[in-house]
Amino acid sequence: MRLIRSHGLGNDYLVLDSGEPMSPARAQALCDRHEGVGGDGVLEPIPSAVADFGLRIWNPDGSLAEKSGNGLRIFAHWARHHRAAPLEFGVEVAAGIARCALDADSDLITVDMGVATRAPALVPCGAPLDRSPLVIPGPRGPDRLVVSAVGVGNPHCVLFAEDQDPAFLDDENTLLEGQDALLDRLPWRRWGAALERHPMFPQRTNVQLARVLAPDRLALRVWERGAGETRASGSSACAVAVAAFMQGRASGAVRVEMPGGVLDVWVSPALAVRQRGPVVEIATVETRRSWPS
Repeated sequence: MRLIRSHGLGNDYLVLDSGEPMSPARAQALCDRHEGVGGDGVLEPIPSAVADFGLRIWNPDGSLAEKSGNGLRIFAHWARHHRAAPLEFGVEVAAGIARCALDADSDLITVDMGVATRAPALVPCGAPLDRSPLVIPGPRGPDRLVVSAVGVGNPHCVLFAEDQDPAFLDDENTLLEGQDALLDRLPWRRWGAALERHPMFPQRTNVQLARVLAPDRLALRVWERGAGETRASGSSACAVAVAAFMQGRASGAVRVEMPGGVLDVWVSPALAVRQRGPVVEIATVETRRSWPS
């Protein structure tokens, strides 16, 4: 099969340019970074009766995602450069239709992510979560975390570092230090792994640990459902921006800083969300081995 490998702020995907359709086992094998091509997911173009393109998004564990902000930007870049798509078009994903707009003079791509929600049935989650306590197992007993649930077409569990018990830090004075010193001295990877599969989230969830740096600047770390730690996530950036906006922590126009880079996110009073960021094409890959069916 032929694959186009690209990344958005270090979050890398394989676009199926041609070849056999994907399956859970095939997506898993392709994303393996040691015996496969390697990637944070596979983007499979499919027909659509309601949009210019259809897209199926595969996680590296073989599960399907309803939506992916970085994945949509990467797919839009592929559609423009490999299928001669116009500068603006619609992409149907499992969560609905996303409008994509490409900058004619750069690799910046804007995606309309739809309207966010905190309604439990739509996130989905088992109860309303807005700066609410949630308990997970810890190494010395239960960890009581303060979380918010946001749906942006896929589920998200947002934690703000400022809300968590300072006892989780080695030194309470770390709160006065820079974003990396605080975020990375909290056990966010352990929290992410536990929260991803918490019974509160029937379809599992993406998890973000965030910090407000200014009314227009947010920093976060991402634990992605089905992928684990990732350097960036478009839908995660949107979910954190929505939570910060609704809780009065930040404005409706923010720069979201992640280890892989920065995304611009806009949240309207009606919770309509847009995100803009770059895409870099890495390689064209033609596979030589057989893959699971």
